[in-house]
Amino acid sequence: MKLSTLLSIGTAGAILILPALLVAAPPSDWAKIPGKTVTLIYPGQSTYQWARTKAHTKSVRLIKKGRACITCHEDDWESLSKKTVAGSALEPGPIAGKNPLIKLGVQAAHDADYLYFRFHWKTNAAREGRMHNYVRYDGNSWKFYGSHRASSKVRSGKQPPLYEDRLAIMLDDGKVKDFAAQGCWVTCHNGMRDTKGMATKAQVQAHPVLGKGGLKKSDIRKYLPSTRSGSNAPWDKTKSKENIAAIKAAGGFLDLWQWRAARSNPVGMADDGYVLEYRLFDKGKNPFSWNLNRKTMTPKYMFDAAKTGFKGLRAEDIGNAAKAAALVLETNAVPYDAKAGWKKGDILPGRLVSRVKAKGSAADNDFAKGVWKDGAYTVVFRRKLDTGHPSDDKIMKVGGKYTIGLAVHDDNVTTRFHFVSLPLSLGIGVDADIKATEVQ
Repeated sequence: MKLSTLLSIGTAGAILILPALLVAAPPSDWAKIPGKTVTLIYPGQSTYQWARTKAHTKSVRLIKKGRACITCHEDDWESLSKKTVAGSALEPGPIAGKNPLIKLGVQAAHDADYLYFRFHWKTNAAREGRMHNYVRYDGNSWKFYGSHRASSKVRSGKQPPLYEDRLAIMLDDGKVKDFAAQGCWVTCHNGMRDTKGMATKAQVQAHPVLGKGGLKKSDIRKYLPSTRSGSNAPWDKTKSKENIAAIKAAGGFLDLWQWRAARSNPVGMADDGYVLEYRLFDKGKNPFSWNLNRKTMTPKYMFDAAKTGFKGLRAEDIGNAAKAAALVLETNAVPYDAKAGWKKGDILPGRLVSRVKAKGSAADNDFAKGVWKDGAYTVVFRRKLDTGHPSDDKIMKVGGKYTIGLAVHDDNVTTRFHFVSLPLSLGIGVDADIKATEVQ
């Protein structure tokens, strides 16, 4: 589309006007673009392995053969979520007050070069989830402050719930086995964080592919069964690095785009990653990095008081939309001064956000802006059809049909405590569950 000077991303009953970035702009009037409401449910610990056991009362034999989830669950999709979130075999540690599902409004459009999305959903919390990895000065040193709602510190009341809201899109072009039928359930496994059989830090670090001698990870996150050997794709039975590289070269990975309320939204971006043997980021540099020396817990930057009126936040500032919640290198950050007169209770973001520092394939999602208003988010997202990075991106085209999975982390949660969709077809100008309408 041609450049416009204003970007309209209105929520119901209101139109919010934001300065447009100097890039191709999304549709100027989303009211003309057809929409679809997608129900996202709470999966609990329903992993790839669980779905292939007798605990999953549907046909295990057919699931193993690639049967689609919707075949059995079209009618009980929402009721299953309500049962799980309240506490069940799939949720041994329910979160008090957690909403059972999310109704996600989805609109899609395209032109010759770009795919555009507009998402809208109501939040469980009465404030925007834009706080993440905060640190607090205790009078002597800086310590992490707040965490996600499933953590023991938050459940006990020792720490406040502070964690960013997030919207994720996974996309496949038909090269990942069973994704079109079972969606994110091919990516979530026993052994991951907060699942059954969660791998220990020592186990992961000792692993030749995932640990200190390979990816240098200390926990298990999403992966594809194609990268594992053995029955039911256990996390520790990875194929060789050479085999995994061959799968990637053949396009056997999922593209993963994540809009983050704290770590990308302040600079109008989303991160760009993929799922293969692990959930990994594309080559290059993300829009976010640590604002801490994590060995000494010393901040690197603080707020520029000349621009913001404060050098740090206080607990009472959390939820105050009038105050910046993120440190942005280009606009409101200055180098940290240990002698700036810090007081007990002062708070700084533990992350630094930057648009100009984002580089390479990791910076492909250069237009993703969300606004929270009246208890709901509206997020507008732009993705180039051909990013020029086929080694870690899915290259799309007009007339193409793809499979997507959608997820939302709502109300200060992480890991598996999100809401997910069934797999959906996405058509770039062709009929599908979600059809991207052509715009000029």
